[in-house]
Amino acid sequence: MKLFPHKNTLSEVRVKADINADDRVPNNLIKKCPKCGEEVFADRLTQYQTCLNCGYGFRITAKSRLQWLVDEAKEWNSELQATDPLNFPSYQQKIAKAEQTSKLKEAVWTGQGKIKDEIFALGIMDPSFIMGSLGQMTGEKLAQLFEKATDKKLPVVLFTASGGARMQEGIFSLMQMAKVSNAVAKHSEAGLLYIVVLTDPTTGGVTASFASQGDIILAEPHAMVGFAGRRVIEQTIHQKIAPDLQDAENVLRYGFIDHIVKREDEKEVISWLLKVGGRNE
Repeated sequence: MKLFPHKNTLSEVRVKADINADDRVPNNLIKKCPKCGEEVFADRLTQYQTCLNCGYGFRITAKSRLQWLVDEAKEWNSELQATDPLNFPSYQQKIAKAEQTSKLKEAVWTGQGKIKDEIFALGIMDPSFIMGSLGQMTGEKLAQLFEKATDKKLPVVLFTASGGARMQEGIFSLMQMAKVSNAVAKHSEAGLLYIVVLTDPTTGGVTASFASQGDIILAEPHAMVGFAGRRVIEQTIHQKIAPDLQDAENVLRYGFIDHIVKREDEKEVISWLLKVGGRNE
């Protein structure tokens, strides 16, 4: 029998204190680098959102990247938005959440960018929109990006970030690989420059198509670049793969990437590449 049944036990008081303490801690106060494990207070990160220890670029929205990448930007085809061609269960809710997070209507921002005197067509895939997956309208926006760049005789710079084809759209998603690749080919036939920057992660059908078709292929430090995921590979070949197999540095070693560029250097490097090779005169 408790002498003071109205009193909380010491353990109950501690539990309540801990819960109240957790409520007072801001979300995302600390970020942990998925590559080196370094933990850092989020407010110590610069606008580039890169690990202070290894240089890994944390996943950011397309609009966040725009803030430091270009001097001027004009969006194209902002009205195009994700659709639900298969009436996939709960897909509409997923789209709505992705729109709220990314402030986009699809998984890629497309438009015209300017750095100094260099004007170019620009695409930035957004990992916060259903992991940058390739949907029907994602492919449409990318195809129109290359088509408009070809008409205007502009080079294209594309930042890729994708988990691959969007399963909720089935074959409509897979068809986008060929559609975008066709637009890339016509842009190339016109003698125009195409620069790709692979960011974390670039995988699946995006890697198998337009992410690997650039005249110059750059990547951010430690970005994951591959086709299938680690678990799928290991289950298929029945053995463990090297921890760094799909790191950009390893992909560079085997010749699939031309150069790795730190996020804070991207604006200058892209500007220089456009200046020496981006004009069709």
